[in-house]
This record gives sequence, structure tokens and C-alpha cells, in this order.
Amino acid sequence: MNLQPTANTEAKSPLSLEISGISKSFGRFPALRNVSLQARDKEFLALLGPSGSGKTTLLRVLAGLERPDAGDVRFDGEDFLSIPVRHRRVGMVFQQYALFRHMSVAQNIAFGLTVRPRSVRPSKSEVADRVADLLCLVQLEGLGSRFPAQLSGGQRQRVALARALAIEPKMLLLDEPFGALDAKVRRELRRWLRDLHDRAGVTTVFVTHDQDEALDLADRVAILKDGELRQLGAPNDVYENPADPFVYDFLGAACRLPGIVEGGRLRVADWETKAETDAPQGRVEVYFRPNEVVLAPLDGAGLAGEVRAVAARGPDVRIECLIEGQIFELESRGPGIPAGVAPGLALRIKPLRPKVYAAQPRV
Repeated sequence: MNLQPTANTEAKSPLSLEISGISKSFGRFPALRNVSLQARDKEFLALLGPSGSGKTTLLRVLAGLERPDAGDVRFDGEDFLSIPVRHRRVGMVFQQYALFRHMSVAQNIAFGLTVRPRSVRPSKSEVADRVADLLCLVQLEGLGSRFPAQLSGGQRQRVALARALAIEPKMLLLDEPFGALDAKVRRELRRWLRDLHDRAGVTTVFVTHDQDEALDLADRVAILKDGELRQLGAPNDVYENPADPFVYDFLGAACRLPGIVEGGRLRVADWETKAETDAPQGRVEVYFRPNEVVLAPLDGAGLAGEVRAVAARGPDVRIECLIEGQIFELESRGPGIPAGVAPGLALRIKPLRPKVYAAQPRV
């Protein structure tokens, strides 16, 4: 079993997973619509999207728990959908762990090995060695004799991951594995999970609705909405260059205002600036991050606004502003509240990196 650290996925790594035109409906509800994407060998791929986006359905197709209505899946060049589920060598971890309460930690981890046909079942000593290796890998040494009820939520999640890795899977599928944990434990386990993936050396597909988790952990992120793939790329690429307004808005707090692009200039209310060369022409929707603004006095450049409320927490300052009839919660980083910012005062707000999309037709 390979437990040695492996290098991070590089752009030139060969493809191991190829999903082509996958569609799946449940009655009249289309859960997946012609989804195509790829994962490279030993890559950590996150499937990110809101509830109902199709990410878990796609994971269940890979696990063999759902059969697609159309499309193909190839893994290491093989027709993955034609391989019986028990032969796919896929390890899957669910949100609720699904550990056997009557079994010890060691027995839970060994389960996938002990139920193999006798002809391919490892010996008892081999199983014991593998369990010991995995307990070390997931940092639970000495806890093999305990039962799930005697562990914390984070420890139970580690046991579930060790059990999935025990069968030496070619692919590891994680369905919101931190969903049942509190925020602090989730943050603590993020980097641990990434390190585990690198050391195990498997292709990992990770489902989450948490943007921070996906952007922090994955080599690449596939963003889905209403069963469709909206964007696939490296975390920084999708954050810096969102393909459409949905992706921009989903990946972080966003402010939106209508604008016009004409003659190479972007105009939003009484503020005008140079438009990007590839900006759409005519009516547009202008997006900007609430923490990517400059606050200036009224004689400066920017959108006219009025401060409605200010709240400081340590170095972070939240400023509620009225801009063009809408309330926006802007963010500033201290020390202290910026000069000239107080409830009732007028000021200018200049977005530093506005992103422009063509306005959608009115219905």
C-alpha cells in the first residue's frame, strides 16, 4: 500500500477520469444535463454547487449507485460504467460516516477486506498490518479497539476515510464528508484531508456546497447549477475569472449594479471608468467584491453613497452603504474605522476590480 507523499497534480498529468455527456433524470426532474469533465491522475477534484445542482448525483453515478440515462465514464481508459460495482475499486465516504456501531475501529477499517471472496482475501496478518498502517495515516494510533460511540465526530470521519482507503481504491469519492461536523472541526480537518489525499496517491472527487472548502482543498473545481456544469478550473482561476454571474455570486459576497459599456468606457450611475477590452457592449450587469473598494470623499472618483451603519470587529470593519437605492454591506480592513466614515455621511465608493457581464433580457 502506497502511503508515501506524492507530488501535487501537474497540468501535464495524464487523465484518469473522463466524464462525457452524462445526463440523469428522476421522473420529470433533470438532475444532470449533458455534464462533461475530466480529472487528472491523482488529482483532487471538487464538485461545488448549491443544493439540487447535481453534484451528489454525479458522485453516485461514479460509485455505481445510480445509472445515467445517457453519457459515458472512462477511468484509466476503461469503460467504467460497464464494470460491476464490486470491481470498480472505488472508496466512498458519506456525510453520516455509516460506521458499524457493533464493530471496533479496527474491524470497521478492515471490513472491506474481510468480506472479499476467499480467493482474493488478504491473510489475517496482512489485514492487521494494513489496519495499523491506516490508523497511523489517519492519526488514530492506539484507538483500534475503541467503538464508534467512543470517538468524536472528527475521529469517526477519519475512521470512515481509513475504511474507504483500506481496499486500496483507484478513486476516492467524498460526499460532503464534513457536513455533520461543526465549523471549527471542519476547518481543522481541511488541511489534514488534503495531506491524506497526497499521501494516499489516489484520484479524489469531493462533493461540497462550501466554497471555502472547495477553493482551499482542490486542484480544480467543477461548479454545477441545475444539473449543468458552469465552470471548471483551478481555484484561483474560477475565483478571479468567473464564467458568468452565477459563478461570481456563488464564490463569494458580491455587489451588483446595472451599467452601460460604450466607446470603451463603463458607466455606472454617475461613475465612469475604462472598460475591459473584452467587455460586452450596451446594457451590462456590474459585479464587484464588497472588500475590493476604495472609500473616498465626495470630490473623489466613484459611486455616490451614504453610510447607514458601521460595525468594527478587531481589524475588520463592516460598512452598510446606500448606493443607487440599494443597501450594500462593504468591508474594510483596519486598523480602525476609515476617516470620513460614520452613519449619515456621504462618500464615494470606487470598485477596484469590477466584473462586467451582459445584461439578461427582461422577461
